[in-house]
Amino acid sequence: MPKLSIIIPCYFNEANIPHTVAELLANEALFPNDVSFEYVMVDDGSKDNTLQVLQAFKSAYPHKVCIIKLSGNFGSYNAILAGMKYATGDCNVVISADLQDPPDLMIKMYEYWQSGIKLVVANRNQREDGFFTRIFAQQYQRLIKKFAMPNLPDGGFDYCLFDKQLRNQVVDMKENNTNSLYLLMWLKYDYVAIPYTRRARQDGKSRWTLKKKIKLFIDSFVSFSYAPLRLITTTGLLLGIISFVYALYVVVAKLAGWIDVEGWSAMMVVFLLISSFQMIAIGIIGEYLWRNLESSRSRPAYIVDEIL
Repeated sequence: MPKLSIIIPCYFNEANIPHTVAELLANEALFPNDVSFEYVMVDDGSKDNTLQVLQAFKSAYPHKVCIIKLSGNFGSYNAILAGMKYATGDCNVVISADLQDPPDLMIKMYEYWQSGIKLVVANRNQREDGFFTRIFAQQYQRLIKKFAMPNLPDGGFDYCLFDKQLRNQVVDMKENNTNSLYLLMWLKYDYVAIPYTRRARQDGKSRWTLKKKIKLFIDSFVSFSYAPLRLITTTGLLLGIISFVYALYVVVAKLAGWIDVEGWSAMMVVFLLISSFQMIAIGIIGEYLWRNLESSRSRPAYIVDEIL
């Protein structure tokens, strides 16, 4: 009897969860009768009544629901890692708690898994989000696909189904400060992408702030690409060539009497340009060094306070 584990990170979702739960339970009717379901609900340090709503779900379906309560807010991707560790299904689905991802797509993912596909992703070809959210998401996915993960489907994904083998491999990596779902893509298994339109959020307020988006952008580049370091090297090489050519021109011009070598303003402009580049380069290198320090400390990506 195959078991499907549905992993749902929850953060300030007290208004969403009752609707999400009702739709997920109704969605079970689309599956064959021999499929059993496990709901792994991860409370990522919510300060509202999210945990109480999850406990009500657990009380109604004690044998189906597992609640992982984290000690604080560790971020949605670390919450997903926690859900992966405690999930026990033969295959697993990660879906948002706010119903922006359509649950009825899950049956199609499951059918692909039954045919032998170990990773099925639902890539967003359209979004009903606000203008700035769409722009940020599009540019983020475009840059990640170009410089870090060329096998990423257009539009990226947060909604996916994967085999327990992939789940265990990602959990065993024990990585911090990363996009845990993109680790599934990094494993290089063949996958199927199903395009869909991401729905607008119906209830509650999104906690996906600009600060968190920027952190995800940096984490994704540092985790999956050395392009920033290669950019530093290339830029430094170009600046070196330009500086050498300019110095050669100044020497020849002075000897030939074409110009008087003066101009503190020009020197200051060049000095500030080079200094700015150096500070940016140090910052980028520092990000990579910091991630190495984080890995060497072996601190966990999350702390589990309680398992219900």
